[in-house]
Amino acid sequence: MRICHFCGKTSVMGGSRKLLRGHYNPTGKKIKRANLQWLALGAGKRVKVCAKCLKSKTRGKI
Repeated sequence: MRICHFCGKTSVMGGSRKLLRGHYNPTGKKIKRANLQWLALGAGKRVKVCAKCLKSKTRGKI
């Protein structure tokens, strides 16, 4: 499951159209995924957290 436990950040579909490729040779879309890391909460539980939330957790804001 690719979703942040704290903020709910998830994957986003994105892409840009290059005009030099033309109508019959379009560029594909890409999935931009969140930078998810494992975080140990205690009592043997682990959750996936995005890097931004992990950084704020180590600073003591969450």
